Amino acid sequence: MISDVIRRKISQKLTGEREIKFQNTIPDDYSIARNIHELDKIGLYLHIPFCNQICPYCPYNKEIFRDDMAKKYAKAVIKEVEKYADMMDGKPISSFYIGGGTPTSMLGNGLGDILDAIYKNFNMQCSIHIESHPNHLSNENLNTLKALGVKYLSVGVEALQDRHLKALERPYSVSEVKDIMERAVAKDFECVNIDYIFDLPGQTTAEVEQAVYDMVKLGVNQAATYPLFRFPYTRFGREVTQNKNAAATILRRRKFLKVIEDIFYDSGFYRSSVWAFTQKGVDKYCSVTVPSYLGLGASGGSYLKDIFYVNTFNVAEYVKAIDSNTSPIALSVNLSEKSQMAGWLYWRIYETKFRKSDFERRFNRSFDEKYGTYMKLLNKVGFLDYRNDLIELTDKGTYWIHAFEDFFSISYISKLWGTSKINPWPEKVIL
Repeated sequence: MISDVIRRKISQKLTGEREIKFQNTIPDDYSIARNIHELDKIGLYLHIPFCNQICPYCPYNKEIFRDDMAKKYAKAVIKEVEKYADMMDGKPISSFYIGGGTPTSMLGNGLGDILDAIYKNFNMQCSIHIESHPNHLSNENLNTLKALGVKYLSVGVEALQDRHLKALERPYSVSEVKDIMERAVAKDFECVNIDYIFDLPGQTTAEVEQAVYDMVKLGVNQAATYPLFRFPYTRFGREVTQNKNAAATILRRRKFLKVIEDIFYDSGFYRSSVWAFTQKGVDKYCSVTVPSYLGLGASGGSYLKDIFYVNTFNVAEYVKAIDSNTSPIALSVNLSEKSQMAGWLYWRIYETKFRKSDFERRFNRSFDEKYGTYMKLLNKVGFLDYRNDLIELTDKGTYWIHAFEDFFSISYISKLWGTSKINPWPEKVIL
């Protein structure tokens, strides 16, 4: 396809690589430990791959919750934690994010044991950020989350009109989820985030406006608002008729996002990432956008300087590998310095603001020499402010630059995750 050729040419220009080739090569413990040692700090990601139902739009690695498998999974993750303990050698963990699947599916089913092992073996210098399902947030479970040390809670509400909840197959009504959100907000977490999907089939501007006003009234500290992405290996990707006019889709999404921006800004929120808006004065709920991180569990990905690797997506195979004292790593890729720089810039753009000096500390290279020409051009067209050390994207730049990035990331995720979901141990995946 022409789009693949264009994608490959641009990617080669930015990364210096003709292709990104993941292979079933396991990095040795020495290389992993060396890279960790050379980092000042590191993020931690824990994947909980269980859900009570499979949502038709969700691209993430998950399977239906089973009590017996959850218990086996908890034991396996603890063994993986213990394996990394010596490699970490007291390295500070600066961020801790638990994603899924549905992490709260393991409340009372091993999650507490995993967290105990993490805090026993790692130098945790941060709070816990965790995803949750609305139906799991009883008063008792909210208290349990607080007792476990969770201070940043994200709730996957996804829609605030009953017809859209039904289309997304979410098992609750608007009335029910509003009660749940009010209960969560009342627990005084540092930050309560609500996930909301827009650009749903047949959705109107008035519906988006109403939903955003409702989020503000509920008292949430942050909203992560995403357009509906249709990954080809999801049921929505296979079944839902897509608008073949890509330009119309991009413009429609920009119109919806402008509505969301205006209401949140008027309500005292600031943009904390491409899709997220956070109350001023509140420390944001965040996922894995940190420059370096270690991933635990099935499909957990790790980015450690010049290596990126990902565990097998298959839960049973992950448990089997850990129990047999073999590596759960399924695919890895060695990254050139130019690729590392491109990856660093991608995630900093996602956060919508970054400092050139951080790049220069990380790579010992001048940011202006490497990317100055691109930044000056983006500044001229009003996409960002490029005058001082701090580079900030405008709302216009945030949307259009990320739309350009999605041209790559959606395709890459579809290939890497789509293949890994089908084959637990792929021989290779070429992006």
